[in-house]
Parts: sequence; C-alpha cells; structure tokens
Amino acid sequence: MTIFHHPRCLEYSSPGHPERPERIGRTAPLLKDRHPDWAWRKPAAATDAQLLRAHSRERVEGVANALEHFDLDTPFYPNIEVHARRSAGAAIEAMRSALRGENALSLMRPPGHHATRDGAMGFCYFNNVAVAALEALESGAERIAIWDFDGHHGNGTEAIVAHNLRIQFASIHQFPAYPGTGAKSFANINNYPIAPYTARRRIVDLARRSLDKLIAFEPDLLLVSAGFDAYAHDPLLQLTLEREDFATFANWLNQIDVPVAVGLEGGYSNDLPELIDAFLTSWQT
Repeated sequence: MTIFHHPRCLEYSSPGHPERPERIGRTAPLLKDRHPDWAWRKPAAATDAQLLRAHSRERVEGVANALEHFDLDTPFYPNIEVHARRSAGAAIEAMRSALRGENALSLMRPPGHHATRDGAMGFCYFNNVAVAALEALESGAERIAIWDFDGHHGNGTEAIVAHNLRIQFASIHQFPAYPGTGAKSFANINNYPIAPYTARRRIVDLARRSLDKLIAFEPDLLLVSAGFDAYAHDPLLQLTLEREDFATFANWLNQIDVPVAVGLEGGYSNDLPELIDAFLTSWQT
C-alpha cells in the first residue's frame, strides 16, 4: 500500500466546519501505527496544465486570487490554492502508482468531487479525481472508470466528464441531499440515488451493481472517490452503512483485474479513521 499524504494539508480550518483537519490528523497516525510496512510519500502539486484539463483558466486563477468565500460551505483560506493543488497532485500520483501495479491512496484534503469546471463548492476547490482521470487519458490510458461511493452526489465530477465516452462514471448517493443533483443517468453517467434510511443491504447491492457495470466497460484504470459519509453514524446524511460494508467494497476491488487508485472524499463522523482502516486493510489483503 502506498499512501500519498502531506502533513501541511492540516494547516487550514474554520471553526465548526465539518471538513476539519482532524479527519486526516487522526487517520494518518492510526494507519502508521497499525501498518508500519505501508509506504508514505509526499505528493507534488498539480501543474496548471494538469488542472486546466478539468477546469477553466478563470477557475484555476480564481482559487489563487480569491479574497472572499466561494460559498458558505467552501471558505477562502490563506494558501488554499497550494493545498488544493497538492490534493489534486496526490490524486495524479496515486493514479500513476496504480498503473504501476501498486494499491495507492490519496489521503489529503481538501476533497474534490463537488468542484465543477468553473466553480468551487461543497468543501471542494479543484476536482481531484477528474484531474487524475484526464491526466491518465493524456498519458496513454484508453478508458477510465470512476466509482464514487461518497454519500453525496459527485456533481462536479459528473459535470466535467459527462459525454466523454472514454470515461464511465458511477455515483451511489443519498437523494434528496446536498447538492440536489444525481437523480437520473445519461450518456456515460450512471447515477444510483438512494432514499434516506434505505436498508444497508439495498445500498450494498446497488454499489455492487454500479461497480459491475463499470468493470463491464473494460477500463484500463478504476479511480475511486471514497467517501465514508454513507456510514450510519455520519452527522451529515441519513444512510445506513456500517464499518464492514466499506471493507466489503474494498474486498471487491481485490477481485477485479483492473488497476485501482483511491482518493478520500467525505466522511465526517468521529469513526472516520476506523472506517478508512477497515477499507484499506481489506483492500490490502
């Protein structure tokens, strides 16, 4: 297991904001303690060329030059451009490691799957998984699949990759919930909206169906937007998954003959470190 992480991603915060440094700050030490043989690497920042495949120049420059909050959920922080570039860069490096045959995780903040081509939103500034997917296509991959099991719809990823027939995207998410999108599928976009309090077995069955459809696409690479806010005790949603369900998701990844890179998205409960560990431990075995 190779984990791309930079400790400086803990340097920004806003009082009471659910996307807080402790999400990563408690997870990294736990993983290092329990898995001393795993490799940890500091990622390089994404370049302009890499970001501009997914975002407009105005968006890239806007993150660098902002003087006010992007929205109520997505504050402006000093140096947020640097943190967001590192997070996107970590997704790229995880992708490259996966293509070399390694299990690779980007353990960074900010997350990315709500960021659209032209806008920052939902705690996200650049769309890490979309940047990595488009970089992979530019680097020789023919087909990419993106599996987003975050409990919120990956609206930004959808918007960026929609109608790109070299990419298949699947999102399993609560609906209705923020950001209010993801009710229907179209073209290369496969959405699996789930009502609040849906039985966990039903959610797991939909997740399996969504992954099977992506694998039938015969991708050269599977990128995973791994959010852990579908957990039954997450404060932001009303879904019902338990720790062992995330381990099940990871076990499925062991059974497919496709390189896989994973990036952390959401997950806001105090149990997040244990959920990530369950997922990674099952994936590694």
